[in-house]
Amino acid sequence: MTEAETQAPRRSIGATRNPASQEAILQAAEAVLLENGLGGFSIEAVARRARAGKPTIYRWWPSQAALLLDVYHCRKKVNFNFPDKGNVRDDLRAYLTGLLATWGEGTSGAVFRCVVAKAQGEPDALAALSAYMAERRSQSGKIIEKAQARGEVRDDVHPELVMEMLSSFAWSRLLTERLEVSDAEIEGVLDMVLAGIEVKPAA
Repeated sequence: MTEAETQAPRRSIGATRNPASQEAILQAAEAVLLENGLGGFSIEAVARRARAGKPTIYRWWPSQAALLLDVYHCRKKVNFNFPDKGNVRDDLRAYLTGLLATWGEGTSGAVFRCVVAKAQGEPDALAALSAYMAERRSQSGKIIEKAQARGEVRDDVHPELVMEMLSSFAWSRLLTERLEVSDAEIEGVLDMVLAGIEVKPAA
């Protein structure tokens, strides 16, 4: 047991999240996951390390997956939600390279892989991941919506489907630990995606 785990428990302030306690729990969850792996991850271990009560953790995060998704979201190093470079190719390039960079730096990639793994066998984890990814698709779809407003992308193109196709490439690289993607590979992916959605010049 570490020195931190033997100290007095942190005080909860009810349903409202205490910022210090929240950060301690997120740090503890990340440390437990990285030290013990997914098989050794538990709310009990997180509570001991964070000196927090299990009821507090479950009140703020109803499942392990919800907690891990919050760890992932708070630890992302690169903001790639809404790149606005003025044209769709540059925007999509910034999104894709930002996503890959986020997963390749720090612990974000490892944490997200664990969330995906939990979702394969736990309905609650699958529901949490599905809800999170639906929100992400809605947010990143604004890249395509802006391009449609600029007249670069056809109006019949579904923004969220485009971003799901693009992020699927990144997911494949993450889950097979192939995040070292060359510029040529990035441009090749963009060429194929844009070939199917861009407005064609008038003949």
